Amino acid sequence: MQTHFTDAQLRDPATAESNAILRACVHCGMCTATCPTYQVLGDELDSPRGRIYLIKDMLENDRVPDAKTVTHIDRCLSCLACVTTCPSGVDYMHLVDHARAYIERRYRRPPGDRALRWLLARVLPYPRRLRLALLAARAGRVLGPLIPDARLRAMLALAPARVPPVSRSDEAQVLRAQGVRKMRVAVMLGCAQRALNTDITDAAIRLLRRAGAEVVIVGGQGCCGALTHHMGQTAPAQASAARNIAAFAAEMDAGGLDAIVITTSGCGTTVKDYGHMFAGTPQAADAARVAAIARDVTEVLATIGLPQNLPATGPKPLRVAYHAACSLQHGQRIKAAPKDLLRQAGFSVVEPADSHLCCGSAGTYNLMQPAISAQLRDRKVATLQATRPDVIAAGNIGCMMQIGQGAGVPVVHTVELLDWATGGPLPPALGGVKPGHLP
Repeated sequence: MQTHFTDAQLRDPATAESNAILRACVHCGMCTATCPTYQVLGDELDSPRGRIYLIKDMLENDRVPDAKTVTHIDRCLSCLACVTTCPSGVDYMHLVDHARAYIERRYRRPPGDRALRWLLARVLPYPRRLRLALLAARAGRVLGPLIPDARLRAMLALAPARVPPVSRSDEAQVLRAQGVRKMRVAVMLGCAQRALNTDITDAAIRLLRRAGAEVVIVGGQGCCGALTHHMGQTAPAQASAARNIAAFAAEMDAGGLDAIVITTSGCGTTVKDYGHMFAGTPQAADAARVAAIARDVTEVLATIGLPQNLPATGPKPLRVAYHAACSLQHGQRIKAAPKDLLRQAGFSVVEPADSHLCCGSAGTYNLMQPAISAQLRDRKVATLQATRPDVIAAGNIGCMMQIGQGAGVPVVHTVELLDWATGGPLPPALGGVKPGHLP
């Protein structure tokens, strides 16, 4: 693709990078075949190719974004299926990130949009605030049908029926490996997951320790920055990321770390990109060090292996439908490890049709674009149900909540099943059934 940026424009590093990305696009249109929003809406401007044209025009002309451009960029899930599909290696992720930051700086959103984004940025990344908001949402669910704003109704609908108590895993501590120590790892706690589902981190810690990892819970960590980053809010995103970088780099220097283990794949994609986010800043070196050892929990388990002392009466070979989170399969290119581990643990693993397509969660997307998100959710749930699963496994809390709205079967994190299969407790979502006796 030809571009026409001025020398003055190209002196800005972000613009220079976007220029290179735009020039890599050859207009082939293969991205449209795997773009969820194009499939649902059928509008070329709601495809990666269409958005690339809009971004090119906006950046080249250095113009104030118009409502049309903003609408189509906002509708992008950042699922990155197009990046997996693209034969030319177009780095769409960083291009759309630049576009969103540009829009955030230069576009005056309607009052309702500004208020919603302000609220999400000041609640979701903070577990204590989110817990209070979830408790309030539970009380407000009875008013759901009376609320005129579809986005507020969506927020209420996603609130879980039960808010779990704070987990002791949130406390800074060092937990010894069971048996021979193979690795020393830090577990990232995240933000929303700490308020929505504490079972995931608890299961990951138990499993890692049994597999031979010494587990460190580093103090001072928090939100990875993804939630605000994908809203184009650069300053708060970098502030969140910077706190994590400082915390984990200090632990790397003090006791050494082989990996930073992440159980929410949306966070993993962002943490692995810290080196890019902080390029040219004083924290660049530490950011690159942290990003270099960031690993999804299934990557670590595939390396050190599952615990070998499997219980004599392990779980019945359940039929597990594996949902591949976009941030895992497209953002991090991790496809085989979760399925291989589940099979090694004794589960029968099936995959839905069109497994490359997004479920519609995409961070805050299901809160800001509820109509499109609901269509994508319904399509994903239908393909999962068609596999006739006993349980659905996923590697991202957002996907779990999204799919859980209509799945009709339990939805659990992959590590919960692996923990159970190797001696841990039954995942709470599977109910009060003893291991080996599920129907």
